[in-house]
Amino acid sequence: MSIYATLWKLKFPKEGDFIHGCEWIEVIAQAVPAHVGSPTPGCGYEDGDPCRAFLPPAVETDAEGDAPFHRAVAIVTEHSIKGTERSGQEFASPLLLLTGEEYARMTFDELHQRICGALRANRSPVVAQVLLPDGTHKIIRAKRSRS
Repeated sequence: MSIYATLWKLKFPKEGDFIHGCEWIEVIAQAVPAHVGSPTPGCGYEDGDPCRAFLPPAVETDAEGDAPFHRAVAIVTEHSIKGTERSGQEFASPLLLLTGEEYARMTFDELHQRICGALRANRSPVVAQVLLPDGTHKIIRAKRSRS
């Protein structure tokens, strides 16, 4: 049985930026309910949290196992929905792993930017795409700042 509950699935540009002809990839938000690993007596984890090695800290719940926020929200692609050697419940390479509170307090714009940044990897964001008369196109990326 999985500890995750699917919140949503959306399509994003595969490389993090929308350009003409880009490929799309499905991105999935998987929530870990608050009761998973909870230290609250009666939640079933009196012997310890089996997910502490790969999830944000467990949260206190009420007697029914409810809390104001999920324990965690993992943002993944279908390629990362597989377990690791350490645990079948651990995502191999999530795009983002947030606490439930972080996820709940984040605007959609902030979440969108973080997901696109993760999909973009080490590339700078696309700022323009020039369609040339011969049918080809040129991508112009933001200049990297030196810090």
